[in-house]
Amino acid sequence: MKNLKVQFKLIIFIFTLLNISSIVLAKNLDKFSSSRNISNYFSGILSINDNQYSKSYTHLRTLNNLEDSHYNYAKYYQYSLIALNKFKNAANYSKKLEEKKIDNFESNLISAVYYLEDKDFKKASFYVQKIINLYPTGTIQNLLSKSLNTWIVYQSFSDLNSTLSYIDTIPERFENIKKIQKTFAHCYFDSVKTDEMFKQLTSTPGVNYSRYNFFHANYLISKKREKKIKKIIELSLEKYPENLIINQLKDDLKKKIFASEFSCKKSKDIIAEIFYIISNVLASQKSYITSNFYLSLAKYLNPNFVSYEALHAENLFLIQEYEEAKKIYSKIKKRGSIYSWYASTQIASILNEQNKKKESIKSLKKSFEEITTPRIYELFAYAEFLKNNEKYKESVKYYSKMLSLIDSTNPLYAQALEGRGVAYERTNQWDKAEIDLLNSLNASPNDAYVINYLAYTWIEKGVNVQESLEMLRKANRLKPNDGYIIDSLGWALFKLKKYSAAKKYLELAIIYMPSDPVVNDHYADALWMNNQSLQARYYWNYVLKLKKTENKLKKKIEEKLILGLKS
Repeated sequence: MKNLKVQFKLIIFIFTLLNISSIVLAKNLDKFSSSRNISNYFSGILSINDNQYSKSYTHLRTLNNLEDSHYNYAKYYQYSLIALNKFKNAANYSKKLEEKKIDNFESNLISAVYYLEDKDFKKASFYVQKIINLYPTGTIQNLLSKSLNTWIVYQSFSDLNSTLSYIDTIPERFENIKKIQKTFAHCYFDSVKTDEMFKQLTSTPGVNYSRYNFFHANYLISKKREKKIKKIIELSLEKYPENLIINQLKDDLKKKIFASEFSCKKSKDIIAEIFYIISNVLASQKSYITSNFYLSLAKYLNPNFVSYEALHAENLFLIQEYEEAKKIYSKIKKRGSIYSWYASTQIASILNEQNKKKESIKSLKKSFEEITTPRIYELFAYAEFLKNNEKYKESVKYYSKMLSLIDSTNPLYAQALEGRGVAYERTNQWDKAEIDLLNSLNASPNDAYVINYLAYTWIEKGVNVQESLEMLRKANRLKPNDGYIIDSLGWALFKLKKYSAAKKYLELAIIYMPSDPVVNDHYADALWMNNQSLQARYYWNYVLKLKKTENKLKKKIEEKLILGLKS
């Protein structure tokens, strides 16, 4: 990861230098007249790409008026301001760009959002219209500006039909976001079809709109339709039992502590949700800089919605900004019992990534013990966490407790059996492990990873090798590009003394997992048995150098290097 980051920084450095070279030809040279200014600009861009916005702001703010000659500077600087919640500064800077007639998409969008929050709809509409005029239909900029315009100038639409007609001017390629906005339009105008529109949206085939069950329930709460609310929640959790936002809503209503985080009667709440949608799509594409930009705008308009905080923390986690992510998760913990457990698991994961395993285990244990009556999902998550942190005996306890509460029809039944089976195997209780793994496969016959785990263990124990080979061929069909399964398949062929065929699969496994000690050892064994002893010794020596190689495997390899491999 570090090597990739260094390479990426080198690319950015070269790109920056090329840009700076082009600036030399521009009229305004004063800001790059010293090496210090060049360094600040370079450092500012690198900080942005590392998502270190405080650093980028510190560097870029010193380069006042660089926007006159360098277009990208303005965009980077605006990203820094918005990420740091300096909205007043961002609005002032956007005004400065406008006065210089070098305003851009970001500056007009920031101005529109700033005036919307200030309830100056006329000015907000003015800046949105500028974007509409600048960007052609079909672009993401045009989609955003038209979507915003719908809700900023909603007061000029006298009825629902006028609003729906305007939403229809959004291109068909954005059909999903059109559906969402049409549903919100019915909700805003309190249409008799609002309930029906939410139902249609959340039952759209092929698209997961489960999130909008929350907004449906939220609408019904405003109408005090308690029976209907319970039904919506039950149906939603039946299909998506681990939906975070719905589970928290259910818990809040049960405790009668519900506090509205969204209202379809507030245009800024709807616009915030549109920004969230765009941010979520960008995050899924790993475009975290722009994702965080739109997410910050969403949080500015609706700072009370925990869902936005959750995405922000997740983004920070994925870009390895662990301390910032932990701060947000600590805030989320205070927003309800369901959110608290979710945030606790994420904090524990971060601590693991920071190589603080003991602290991680201690932290989640404390959070789990604070749950009065754990649901099966908390039991399962905690058992998985313990197993993944090599606390196998403890994990068995919670898998068993969870399995006592469900039957084979529950979607988690097979997964819990698999988890407990793995924990039994790792604690040398193979008889119990084998039963659990077989029962897991009975419940879920096409789980390639359970097939692989059971078959590979059989192979290592020297039993059912031919049956294991057929099972692994099935697993390989189910997951054709999985290195572990390919390795197991090659190893089964090796155990059956089909060395030439084994080598082909193990060579492929090396491509998928070049740094895995066991896979390299298997491949070296296959090379040896195919009379390629020199190549085999090369791979055995390579395994000895790998940090992940366990001492037990190292001793075996040292013996092979001296004595070779017996047939």
